[in-house]
Amino acid sequence: MKLIKRPYLALSALCLAVIAGPAAAEFPEKPIRLVVPFASGTATDQLARALGQAITQEVKHQVIVDNKPGGNGFIGANEAARSAPDGYTVFITTNTTHAAAEHLFKKLPYDPVKDFTPITGLGKGGQIMVVNTQFPVKNVGELIAMAKKEPGKITFGSGSSSSRIAGELFQQLADVKLLHVPYKSNTFAVTDLLGGQIDMMITDTSTGLPHVKSGKLRPLGYSAKTRSPLAPEVPTIEEAGVKGYDIGYWFAAYAPAKTPQPIVTRLNELLTKAAKSPAAKSAFYAQSGVEVFVTTPEELARFQTDETKKWGDIIRKAGIEKE
Repeated sequence: MKLIKRPYLALSALCLAVIAGPAAAEFPEKPIRLVVPFASGTATDQLARALGQAITQEVKHQVIVDNKPGGNGFIGANEAARSAPDGYTVFITTNTTHAAAEHLFKKLPYDPVKDFTPITGLGKGGQIMVVNTQFPVKNVGELIAMAKKEPGKITFGSGSSSSRIAGELFQQLADVKLLHVPYKSNTFAVTDLLGGQIDMMITDTSTGLPHVKSGKLRPLGYSAKTRSPLAPEVPTIEEAGVKGYDIGYWFAAYAPAKTPQPIVTRLNELLTKAAKSPAAKSAFYAQSGVEVFVTTPEELARFQTDETKKWGDIIRKAGIEKE
């Protein structure tokens, strides 16, 4: 039986390869849907639209951005995970759904590993630490000194997992105690920061920097390893004295699990080319300060594993209980 079975299996695999090859070469033959787990106008949405325009120019088929906001990204993630694995649904998401969520919530309606096939990374961004101009600190060192003098008195707001964990990591590495104030979104937190209801926050650059430029908020530091090209005068938080501080957010593309490998390869080609295109760079990357970060599917899988561990370690050390 084994002598009969092995040639049969080999022939079956050859037939599948022959079928998949032309299918991948002709892909796509209809519009591609990019599912975004956040609302229109968010950074993830802006990135998806910039990529969609570049891909449309390449393949001559429309790319549709389908926003599925709500539930901490769960609604969009579940929608993408349950879609047909034919390459025509791509999930454009962030570390929120694919690194942080499993450590912040007791139960997810999707599995960030088993329910998805990695395609490519898309971008990495840093966050900016800002305070109200009336708040009496001029730099990170002064903030740390005040926090040590009055533990638990200084408040920091956050409206995303990236913002929250950035604040938690700051407390851990600077050895200070701050009071966290949660918000539904970073924009709401910034509004209260402008009004003086909270003292500080670490938010995505696209949300915080416009208020820095207008003179309404004071920048203290940047969360990534290197300074932001949009605010090169702002030192990194590590440069400002918090050794080892490096955290931001990232974007990546995933297909539903069991999407054929030739189709995943083709999607990787389309998305990496789109991310590097002049159109996407001018429409999103140059405007947001996000750096292009493209990978192979295997590299994205390894990166996600490392990031999930990193975020999990910070969350556990902070003592954050799962909701």
